[in-house]
Amino acid sequence: MAQSAERHGRFLSDSLAVRHKYMTETSIPALIGALSVPTIISMMVTNLYNMADTFFVGRISTQATAAVGVVLPVMNIIQAVGFFCGHGSGNYLSRKLGAGETREAEEMAATGFTLAFLLGTGILLAGLLKSEALSYALGATRTIIRDTQNYMRIILYAAPLMTSQIVVNNQLRYQGSAVYAMAGLVSGAVLNIALDPLFIFVFGMGVAGAAWATTLSQCVSFCILLFGSTRGPNLHLRPKNIRMNAHYLLEIVNGGSPSLFRNGLMSLSTVMLNHMAGTLGGDAAIAGMSVVNRVMLFANSALIGFGQGFQPVCSYNYGAGLHGRVKDAYKFCVRYGTLFLVFVAILSSACADSIIRFFRSDPKVIAIGGFALHWQMATLPLNASFTLSNMLLQSIGKGGRATVIASARSGLFFIPSLLILSRLFGLFGVQIAQPCADICAFLLAIPLTWSVWRGMNDVKSMVC
Repeated sequence: MAQSAERHGRFLSDSLAVRHKYMTETSIPALIGALSVPTIISMMVTNLYNMADTFFVGRISTQATAAVGVVLPVMNIIQAVGFFCGHGSGNYLSRKLGAGETREAEEMAATGFTLAFLLGTGILLAGLLKSEALSYALGATRTIIRDTQNYMRIILYAAPLMTSQIVVNNQLRYQGSAVYAMAGLVSGAVLNIALDPLFIFVFGMGVAGAAWATTLSQCVSFCILLFGSTRGPNLHLRPKNIRMNAHYLLEIVNGGSPSLFRNGLMSLSTVMLNHMAGTLGGDAAIAGMSVVNRVMLFANSALIGFGQGFQPVCSYNYGAGLHGRVKDAYKFCVRYGTLFLVFVAILSSACADSIIRFFRSDPKVIAIGGFALHWQMATLPLNASFTLSNMLLQSIGKGGRATVIASARSGLFFIPSLLILSRLFGLFGVQIAQPCADICAFLLAIPLTWSVWRGMNDVKSMVC
């Protein structure tokens, strides 16, 4: 038994040494390319299956489409908790691996996973106890309340597994195992896309069928990712390593708060958007804006995947004292991320009405959603700068600044823009609130990032 443990220890040590060399010596374009391609695929496929619910439910009715849109904030909250624990623990363990401190990394991995499961269970219980009141609070109208409750209850069943699998996915990425992390997410996504039409139309389950397809696919992803965290050269999740103490919890808060605020405020802003759209334009406006939200999430998914490939490079090399590589990686990602979003914006703006029609052929939905999509694409390229600035600051432990930038787009600027512009311009104000918030978020990110950027010197070079 002791010999087996010793052999495993040597195997893990040798594997980590090889990974350290790979993460700190591979050229930046090659390294980010290797880590970001799997995460880009993961993000795009994940958002594709989120859009699949909207697409197939859109074949039922405008009310069903609106109901799925109303539940989107609940999904965002679940994801917010998962990313809070996943990014918080992942950033820390990656920096520790970069510094050669394996024990702390193993303890953080187990602690982050456990915290996510407990918080996900709390979301499940709270949501089921107050499902009707929560549905109305999210913006459901009397015509869509039943579909909203049916969809939401089933999604909540998977909350503990969803939060936990997001943590494992991120921890694997931060260790450099992006390909396996991708396999776990993509397998669930493909299953969801296959189950949606089967449950909705063949079995006649309607909106509930879309929810069950999502829930089952999340269970499959969880099992695959959990298996990867107990095998191979990655840090293994073991109950004995759980440390629910102030040190690890505060590190999770510091590294994960930007993700929590970003996704949490996204939920709040979506709730407010649903209320404003419903008041000013009825179910068609809720449906139209919910389709736009899904399309924007998909448009940004490649950028997020690109950034998630950048984050382990950033945190690992920052922990190793190679700040010059951190700067090179950031500049590389901002340059190519912006160029990509310019291309996406031009293409999507040219096809805006057709994109909305693909999900729902209702003329009112197309008119409202198409117009809003035109405006949002106008500021889409700015997302590269402030999103990657947020990821840079988050990855190097600057949690306060990262949280401010993360809160800007969906909270600090969007909510005031929505309230003021809707009062001044009605539904048109609702449609242009997000582009206005994007411009303000971009302007805020510049000084917050620049001051940290100037203070980063290559520690290894200074020592030498």
